Amino acid sequence: MSAPPYYKQNRLKQLRAFCYSARLGSISRAAEQLFLSQPSVSLQVQALERELDVELFERRGPRIRLTSQGEALLELAQPLVQGIDGIADSFASELGNLNSGEINIAAGESTILYLLPEPIKHFANTYPGVRIKLHNVTGRDGMAMLRADEADFAVGSMLEVPEDVSYRPIFDFKTMLITPLDHPLAGKRAASIKLQDIGPHGLILPPRHLATWRLVEMVFAQHQVDYSVTLEAGGWEVIKKYVELGLGISIVTAICLEGDEKVAQIPLDRFFPNRSYGVVLRKRKYLSPPARQFLDMMAPGFSGHLDSTIDG
Repeated sequence: MSAPPYYKQNRLKQLRAFCYSARLGSISRAAEQLFLSQPSVSLQVQALERELDVELFERRGPRIRLTSQGEALLELAQPLVQGIDGIADSFASELGNLNSGEINIAAGESTILYLLPEPIKHFANTYPGVRIKLHNVTGRDGMAMLRADEADFAVGSMLEVPEDVSYRPIFDFKTMLITPLDHPLAGKRAASIKLQDIGPHGLILPPRHLATWRLVEMVFAQHQVDYSVTLEAGGWEVIKKYVELGLGISIVTAICLEGDEKVAQIPLDRFFPNRSYGVVLRKRKYLSPPARQFLDMMAPGFSGHLDSTIDG
């Protein structure tokens, strides 16, 4: 039997060079990641283009951009390359020996503080050989990490889901009004609270570009009620502290309320929908066995839905 053609023997190298270049947007950065020379990666990509008789990249100086044909090939090739590169971990997982590998998780501060500690502790105790990297990023930066394959998945809350990702809610939290204990609204029953009662009091909210501000803005606008923001503060812990000090009131997600805060808590579910938190995945993303196992620990049975999630 004759040996397979040379190009077939090197197809994996070519596809790997192409996928890394596409993901990083740069031949030189791909070469650094692959521990190869820049000319070597460039030649592999060019060979793939010749064999497929297509142009995969628009080349503009040091930057490259996928053509429509390149985007189509990336959708097909990236899960294959990632699957082959992760075959050692997959094999170890099949043998019940999940003690190597790495998980990169993108999440916001509230998710890292209130939602992830228990799953991470459980996973780290069960699989001490797997490294966990937590990236404290806002939603916008988390999406950029997902698209660049710098994170396996993100955990957080999404109000709008872009077409290239899938969002699977896992946890549900009420929206709460928190006030100082001696505030006029503190003694009111939830059923008697109106948005008009909240409007005259200065709100303390997270930064404007985050989802909470947009949600407050939308709900008050729907009910045609005015409100004012007297303080913009980053992080629920800071907001809770400032409410305790009497600097204002706030509308928060119950994820941040642990029971020991010196504030009055009034549910606002008559006006605000519950806020879901879950897992964000790039479509057609290959997930390593450690990442799958982590998701199953956080939400039992989660990986059973992954094939449809990844394929979109």
